[in-house]
Amino acid sequence: MDQEKFWNGRDVLVTGCTGLLGPWLTEALVEKGARVVGLIRDWVPHSHLVRSGAINRIRVVRGAVEDYPLVHRVLNEYEVDTVFHLAALTIVPIASRTPLSVFESNIKGSWTVFEAARNSPLVSRVLLASSDKAYGAHERLPYTEDMPLLARHPYDVSKACSEMLALTYYHTYGLPVAIARCANMYGGGDLNFSRIVPEVVRAALLGERPVIRSDGKFLRDYLFVSDAVSAYLTLAEQMDDPALHGQAFNFGLDDPKSVLELTRLIISLSDHSDLEPIIEDRELMEIRDQYLCSEKAHRILGWRPQFALKEGLEKTIAWYEAYLQEEGTCA
Repeated sequence: MDQEKFWNGRDVLVTGCTGLLGPWLTEALVEKGARVVGLIRDWVPHSHLVRSGAINRIRVVRGAVEDYPLVHRVLNEYEVDTVFHLAALTIVPIASRTPLSVFESNIKGSWTVFEAARNSPLVSRVLLASSDKAYGAHERLPYTEDMPLLARHPYDVSKACSEMLALTYYHTYGLPVAIARCANMYGGGDLNFSRIVPEVVRAALLGERPVIRSDGKFLRDYLFVSDAVSAYLTLAEQMDDPALHGQAFNFGLDDPKSVLELTRLIISLSDHSDLEPIIEDRELMEIRDQYLCSEKAHRILGWRPQFALKEGLEKTIAWYEAYLQEEGTCA
């Protein structure tokens, strides 16, 4: 099939379409002619899905991803072909404080989607949004897809469990599922200001000193949201090949940076380049160094990121500048 026409007229369900990745993926799918159904639990008025107007171009279903009768109804009544399962509680500190909430949404939500898809004969592909956090702590870096999942903390474990469920449904029932493990994703629309990029960007735009809770030396790989969108679309478009079913793929820049390096780059791109971050050097319940190798995605899928970190941050800063001006908090 002509990849330019792949999504035209295709019925797609996106769970978690008001988060960071969901709105941009939904917008891309709509632009490509897909008929998108968005499953939305909570109304998020400042989500990029709402601000961009994309919400007015999709079919919206209100409800929780853990509600099996609802998900089963949506898949069948809307004759869904493709499922992008993104819905999850993604804030690590919240997951650590309230583990039952993250297990309910991330683990039960996943088996609900997989079971509903298994019982919906028109579903031809399911993509699970996992994370580099599922790998846990390894002595050898970067992470490659053949490494075991050694997750220990609540959020990390919820992602590893979701992957195990995906493999269960693939090996036992033949569910056509694939797994995307992305590096730390960033971009406009992330309204969780406890995360490093939106927190530092907001502080820099307001002329305030950003706060780094760690010692600033933690290493992470960062992936611009538009590159994550292309990763998901590329993987989905190639899933007519059964060899991809049951497989996981890493997606990142393969260029890890320390938190302090990232913070100083953001500051340098703002109008307040003289700001000096506050380093609290607190003990955090996080793995010190985490970053991916994306060679498998390059080789098998032909996927490569298009945005260097600086370019992605410039676009991200522009989004937040407009957002803060609308909120009346940015001069």
